[in-house]
Amino acid sequence: MDHQTIIQYLRRWQVAPADALAAQVEACGGAWLPDEVQLALAAEKGNMPVSPALAENREMVRTLMGYSSDLLERSLYLGANRVPAALFCVDGLAERMQVMTILESLAVQSHREAVPTDSVDGCLTTLQQMIPSVTLRSVTSLGQALEALVTGDTILFVDGMPFALVLPTDGPPGRQPDEPLTEPVVRGPKDGFTETLSDNLALIRRRIRDDRLRIERFTLGERSKTRVVITYLMGIAPPEMVQEVRNRIGRIQADAVLESGHVEELIEDDPFTIFPLLKVTERPDVATAGMLEGKVAVLVDGSPNVLLMPSTLVAEMQSPEDYYHRWPISSFVRALRYLYLLIAFLGPSIYVAITTFHQELIPTNLLTNLIAAREGVPFPAVMEALMMELTMEALREAGVRLPKVVGQAVSIVGALVIGESAVHAGLVSPVMVIVVALTAISSFIIPLYAMALAVRLLRFFLIVLAGTFGFFGIAVGLMALFVHLNTLRSFGVPYLSPIVPPTLADQRDVFIRVPWWAIRRRPRFMPAVDYPRSGPDNRPRPPQPQGGQAR
Repeated sequence: MDHQTIIQYLRRWQVAPADALAAQVEACGGAWLPDEVQLALAAEKGNMPVSPALAENREMVRTLMGYSSDLLERSLYLGANRVPAALFCVDGLAERMQVMTILESLAVQSHREAVPTDSVDGCLTTLQQMIPSVTLRSVTSLGQALEALVTGDTILFVDGMPFALVLPTDGPPGRQPDEPLTEPVVRGPKDGFTETLSDNLALIRRRIRDDRLRIERFTLGERSKTRVVITYLMGIAPPEMVQEVRNRIGRIQADAVLESGHVEELIEDDPFTIFPLLKVTERPDVATAGMLEGKVAVLVDGSPNVLLMPSTLVAEMQSPEDYYHRWPISSFVRALRYLYLLIAFLGPSIYVAITTFHQELIPTNLLTNLIAAREGVPFPAVMEALMMELTMEALREAGVRLPKVVGQAVSIVGALVIGESAVHAGLVSPVMVIVVALTAISSFIIPLYAMALAVRLLRFFLIVLAGTFGFFGIAVGLMALFVHLNTLRSFGVPYLSPIVPPTLADQRDVFIRVPWWAIRRRPRFMPAVDYPRSGPDNRPRPPQPQGGQAR
């Protein structure tokens, strides 16, 4: 560590507070700089200009990076006049093949022409000609250079030039865009978002080949420097909503943003609801379909989960496969999905209410069988339901957390063994096992995992109300739930749209789906700018008879 070079740099460029920092460095002698001195230098890196002296830049980069072991440095000479230069990159962030290509280009071209050292523009032009494979940009502060360095770019310092060249080399090989595990489909695209931001943007552009597709970048996280992108279709997405998304993301002040879930919690309308107010998807076709309706997508580097806003309860219950099968099949499956949503939500609570308070509603033969099945069970129905539901949740969570090889087997075998053993031990009745199993299967039909979690949590609330007050408790719970849902907003859009307030034109794509040729306009509850989405003459017709005679 060359302390004299650091002191010379600080005093030459009067980095505030230059004298105090120089004194702290000088007091260390030849020893390693203490943490407090390194932190003081790091706090001022935004005010540190790139020095024309190559030695000062090299030492400052090494010091500000803490002489990190993954900081790679390569000394080289540029041009026929052999101008000294230094190239920096971070191992693992910069793509090795791109760095090697840049070094080969510099080595080959350096023997052909000289690099001007008396003109900044001339130097930039010459270096761009030497490295035609990338687009160079220059920065004039060490803070900007280090920010590019830790995001995967390569930095080139040239002796005598008061700037650093940023060469885009970020993007180490990531996983392929395989089919999302949480949103599988039988018919439809099999690719999904990955953890690489550039790949995700390419998947969107592959589906929307329109020059009106807008992509805006942000950097969030004081330490993580996470790249966040909002993308939308200009002319369809309302400008007011786009500006609101910008404002909410711009207000985020965090130490680090590691996943899109961090952004989701910081920009949603109501932080205390258990319902997802933003739609989360790993499927590019779902994201682009939402953008074509006027929604805004938010992508976070390092996360395959894309946020779509605004979202509604109806959108959370839609599957991408609803739009790939024929409309009668899709309508039947969607109606079935809403039916089983009610079973997943109300099944155990209705059973508890009937067996505890309203036995008169049960036919005599069935009531006799239920009494015989519950004979010897030491717990009331509400405790029985809560124990079985908690056990099912534990098995479901174990299946998720365990390795894939054994997770599914544990959840299935565990449910069978525990259910059978509990019945034989007389702890629960066989009917309760059937009710809980049917409820669990019904919850699997909900397309989005976040919505299924909300339903599973509310199920316990209704079971307690049913066990305490019977059907009256269920009615009170449902009314409270409806009031809560009616107060929710997602970027200003009512969460129950288009059911409440009712929009007749939008009912074509709620509980059923009409044919594509009948969906001519975008959803009216969405404040889209351009509502028409298809022509008036798309309805398929048989061939016209020739000569006016039917064939």
